[in-house]
Amino acid sequence: MFARLSHTGSRMSRTEPFANASTPLRLHDVAPGFHARTTLGEVSLADYRGRWLVFFSHPADFTPVCTSEFMAFSAAQPRFEAIGCDLLALSVDGLFSHLAWIRDIRDRFGVTVNFPLIEDPSMAIARGYGMVGAEAGDSATVRATYVIDPQGVIRAISWYPMNVGRSVEELLRLVAALQAVDQTDTGTPEGWQPGGRRLQSAAVDSGTALALQPGQGEAWYYLWCQA
Repeated sequence: MFARLSHTGSRMSRTEPFANASTPLRLHDVAPGFHARTTLGEVSLADYRGRWLVFFSHPADFTPVCTSEFMAFSAAQPRFEAIGCDLLALSVDGLFSHLAWIRDIRDRFGVTVNFPLIEDPSMAIARGYGMVGAEAGDSATVRATYVIDPQGVIRAISWYPMNVGRSVEELLRLVAALQAVDQTDTGTPEGWQPGGRRLQSAAVDSGTALALQPGQGEAWYYLWCQA
């Protein structure tokens, strides 16, 4: 199935088959739209407007690292849903392979995959999102992940090699952190967890910096938000 995509971000305003795009996606781009067939029926990216989305690719069905990831995503799906975030997966395998794989995961491991898995045999979406190289001899997608916000804007991007699995816990933390900093003009420190303290934004001019009164263990460029 050929997926039709359009890129409406600031760097490419015209509508065209996204497989022809040469500009890589970056943070704060509008995520390219698509319509595709999945294990749970047809979906469009527009279906997820108003909610957060973790859109991720995996190299191939019936492979060990991918199986471990899908079982972990499935176990964590209720936690993603609790923070208003959906899951959407993709590989270039066909729909029947997808269906056979997730059925085998259910039968062998007792894990039900309840999020949609896109088939992309034409590689239109995979190439459009940079999940495979334009001239790649191997059609397998890398472990790419895009966190897309309720306005359809790409807020985080990660690529993992084929033989290294992602951390589902880190993706949960990442979505929660993005939601937290969107609510106020703050930043999350290293290792931040939901409910933890956040940092004030850095001063943007000398007057503001001089007016600040750092406390113990703080500096004008390193201030904790008041509880």
